[in-house]
Amino acid sequence: MATLKSFACVLAALAAVGSAVPADHHQKRQQAPEAGFYVPSYYPAPYGGWVDDWKESYAKAKALVDRMTLAEKTNITGGTGIYMGRCNGNTGSALRVNFPQLCLNDAANGIRQTDNVTVFPNAITAGATFDKKLIYERGAAIGKEGRGKGVNIWLGPSVGPLGRKPKGGRNWEGFGSDPVLQGYGAYETIRGVQDQGVIATIKHLIGNEQEMYRMYNPFQYAYSANIDDRTLHEVYLWPFAEAVRAGVGAAMTAYNAVNGSASSHNPYLINGLLKDELGFQGFVMSDWISHMSGVASAIAGLDMDMPGDTQIPLFGSSFWMYELTRSTLNGSVPMDRLNDMATRIVAAWYKMGQDEGFPAVNFDTNSKTREAPLYPGAWPNSPTGVVNEFVQVQADHDVVARQVAQDGLTLLKNEDNLLPSPHRDPSSSSAPAQPPTPTAPTHAPIETVDYMYIDDPISAFRRRTDDVTFYNTDRFPSSARQQSEDDVAFVFITSDAGENSYTVEGNHGDRDASRLFAWHDGDRLVQDVAARYSNVVVVANTVGPLVLEAWHDLPSVKAVLIAHLPGQEGGESLTGVLYGDVSPNGHLPYSITFAEDDMPESVTRLIDSAFFNQPQDTYTEGLYIDYKWLNKAGIKARYAFGHGLSYTTFNYTATIEKVTQLTRTPPPRAPKEGILEYDQPIPAAAEAVAPAGFQMIWRLIYSWLSESDAQNAIRDGQTRQYPYPPGYTTTQREGPRAGGGEGGNPALYDTAYTLSVTVTNSGSEHSGKASVQAYLQFPEGIEYETPIIQLRDFEKTGELAPGESQTVQINLRRKDISVWDVVLQDWVVPEVDGAYKVWLGAASDDLSAVCHVDGLTCESNVAGPI
Repeated sequence: MATLKSFACVLAALAAVGSAVPADHHQKRQQAPEAGFYVPSYYPAPYGGWVDDWKESYAKAKALVDRMTLAEKTNITGGTGIYMGRCNGNTGSALRVNFPQLCLNDAANGIRQTDNVTVFPNAITAGATFDKKLIYERGAAIGKEGRGKGVNIWLGPSVGPLGRKPKGGRNWEGFGSDPVLQGYGAYETIRGVQDQGVIATIKHLIGNEQEMYRMYNPFQYAYSANIDDRTLHEVYLWPFAEAVRAGVGAAMTAYNAVNGSASSHNPYLINGLLKDELGFQGFVMSDWISHMSGVASAIAGLDMDMPGDTQIPLFGSSFWMYELTRSTLNGSVPMDRLNDMATRIVAAWYKMGQDEGFPAVNFDTNSKTREAPLYPGAWPNSPTGVVNEFVQVQADHDVVARQVAQDGLTLLKNEDNLLPSPHRDPSSSSAPAQPPTPTAPTHAPIETVDYMYIDDPISAFRRRTDDVTFYNTDRFPSSARQQSEDDVAFVFITSDAGENSYTVEGNHGDRDASRLFAWHDGDRLVQDVAARYSNVVVVANTVGPLVLEAWHDLPSVKAVLIAHLPGQEGGESLTGVLYGDVSPNGHLPYSITFAEDDMPESVTRLIDSAFFNQPQDTYTEGLYIDYKWLNKAGIKARYAFGHGLSYTTFNYTATIEKVTQLTRTPPPRAPKEGILEYDQPIPAAAEAVAPAGFQMIWRLIYSWLSESDAQNAIRDGQTRQYPYPPGYTTTQREGPRAGGGEGGNPALYDTAYTLSVTVTNSGSEHSGKASVQAYLQFPEGIEYETPIIQLRDFEKTGELAPGESQTVQINLRRKDISVWDVVLQDWVVPEVDGAYKVWLGAASDDLSAVCHVDGLTCESNVAGPI
């Protein structure tokens, strides 16, 4: 396992110049963040515009930016301040050249804090579908609603956190605890959103795997995620590469540090990995109130400061806007860097076609009334006006929302074939009645979507039968009616999580108090119900894995379902499965263990204290998270990654074909071509000064300087030299050998092998959909240690009647059968045409077919590798 000290390219560490935190925070130090982990110098920020798909947008953007004044350029790269506009984030504008203020808005499951929208299932539910097409449709519906509301930039999807820590507070915003599942989830979501003309945002770069102590403040460093080079590439950076390959228009940095340097001004992450190696062409923004430096973040590659304020957002202060204007006038931020920032933002705007016919913002996240203050943060001095026009954007999106909720529903256990039970009437249902929703108080404000209605399970039951008794309680009711042998008790339990800003029932965003157990004493509730009823079905609305052992094996607990976070359509999506209208076809996007400590301490332990020191979160488990760790350690899961039962059974047969003859390393990357000229002289001070007589609004952040400040900035640049960090240069690099296109060297995504997998419904009673999961096993004896198996692709069949078959295609790309070589700094195929095995089946521990790369043969009905 290599650490960053093994980089062949390391020349020097980043110094914290122009930073609001102590300088030694960014330098290579004797003992911090951890021996061997530090951030190599990587300058300058690479220009965008050299990728063919973006060249036209960049040409238009460059022409527009060339017409902007200095203050207009700095205005569009920063936010106007928290609560100083109608959206979660609001950029400045350049109206003189017809570039508008941009609206940035959450949430993870739709469009946040507005009316007439759909509450979609969260990404963890979408991941559980293992259905790329459905994930795309969810993204497209969110994009349509965002466009209809005038949202230029949707702040999703999230692939960081990846789900490394089972108790992590925001794992549910991502698609599951595997980089390939996360990668395809991000890829399809981004395509869906951006096909509607809305800019998607991949976040959070990188290592934001828990909520507590992730944020800097004047008294405390954020934790440092210490990640070795190979683990970074093969696990945590993998889904970001897929997002860039999809053409994502924006990226967001994380709050935490990585290898000792804060993400918002980490030059290796932003300049080196994201912009150069992955070829990212869009713009990089800070997470909200995470921006903590002026020059340092600019030269490290940050392009947009959100929401514009400093970390204590009280008085309209900023590290950018007017300060970026000052830094450009005095020469500490080169003009080419500012021009590249502005051009990246405008290019993404052009790329999505937002220059023509894009709706204006018609809602206000701060108010539900038609008229309200235009700048609530300036109260009581804000002007008022129309802020909500109540535009209907839901269309028929309830259909895709219901489909995702239904197809993500995962059946773990079904003894005695209790389900489906259309001949039974559910006669008892224990609390809580409705699933936990994104408006639960532990979820952050940026993740909330307002419910126009909710289809709850109890109402859905009552649409099917009159014989339903509902107990809305966390305790077994003393008034419970006398049960009969035909009664079925449905017990709904929850486990929630959210952001560190909120403490709910002792949980500080992460599940630090509840751990992996049900909230509201749900385990006790199941035990009590199981003691009274012969047929118990447990439905868990949960943000992630639970420990089920308190009640799982009780004789009357016949069935267990994971419904995750189904959004507004949690009722019919559930009863449709319970009554057998459809077979369950969701699969776990993580493993459920018998005990918390079945996973390594490095992922089960949450950082829970830090007194003036920077907490260290070192990824000692390396590549081995979730099922990869369990397999390596020989620990059996209660339910393994990918597990999910159906009402029917499926057989898998396959053939394999070579498509591309591989070499040990990819062919050389193409050079960057068609790069535009971003350099220009520092403009006159007049370009930084507000028009005469302009009336400013208190607390709104502006990009203008006073005339005296502008003149002083120019004089400072003539007499003082900014203390740039070691290794700093303004000479553009050719780019790393692993780069060359969006997502890296385009050859990494060449299809090496295709597998045609025929799935047959071998049951006799029920139709159903099958998830074909493909796991790669590297050849024995290679020079690199690898997990026993790793997910590499998946496909979902359509609804198959008994006896019906469908053939789906599984692809293995060059990258899928490669490892990251830390010395070569490139992807390497360890054994060309070697004895790779591709295991196929319904779960990571249910693999009944295998294809051999070396002989291009496949076998069925075999024992799996685990």
